[in-house]
Amino acid sequence: MHFTSEQRLDDGVLEREFLLGEIPGILWTPASASASSPVALILVGHPGGLGGMYPRLAARAKSSAAQGFAAVTIELPGAGDRPRLAGADEARDDLRRALQTGEPVTGDIVDRLVLPLVERAVPEWQQTLDAALALPEIAGPVGYSGGPIAIGIRLAAIEPRVIAAGLFAGSYVPASTFDEARRLTIPLHVLLQWDDRGNDRQMALDLFDALGSKEKTLQANMGGHTGVPSFAGEDAARFFARHLS
Repeated sequence: MHFTSEQRLDDGVLEREFLLGEIPGILWTPASASASSPVALILVGHPGGLGGMYPRLAARAKSSAAQGFAAVTIELPGAGDRPRLAGADEARDDLRRALQTGEPVTGDIVDRLVLPLVERAVPEWQQTLDAALALPEIAGPVGYSGGPIAIGIRLAAIEPRVIAAGLFAGSYVPASTFDEARRLTIPLHVLLQWDDRGNDRQMALDLFDALGSKEKTLQANMGGHTGVPSFAGEDAARFFARHLS
């Protein structure tokens, strides 16, 4: 983890941009974090584009820091300035065309769009987790917060260091994600925007039903993709406080 810049934000939060090989990312640590008092970590997932997503990511990270947690995010494969994933643009065009014409979104389209991303992104998240936990001021436990939900489910299914996950529902997922969802046992908090156009609400509900965890909560709010109410973030913060503190 090669740090390329750092600055102090509100309340003493330290924000550091870094490179992990070719992977750009940002790490936020609360003022309380030190080698003698290491803190828990939240992996902050997002759909890609660190530049455009920064205001929302920083707000989520500062909320985590207020609870005493560090937060880290990375640029997804194919997003931002990273090389495009082969076939992703074509699959995205096929999805857009199906939604515009009212045709079914086939499993083939979803697989071509999502599976290559999951296959690349999850090992990169694990590399990021290795690097962050090697820092003396971060010790775990670890939570995952955000989306895409197929990445969060795969990571939670195979990574034992992730002990709780807050997932953003609504995006299309491959059939294999349902199989992985059934394997989950960690506590889950799932957020769904009820009127999120371009996403499949019924698929999100079916996926929640498939989650194998005994402790799982679905919070569904009216509104579109960017209309998440502020109290939903507060509820997610309380979820992580229960399981990471």
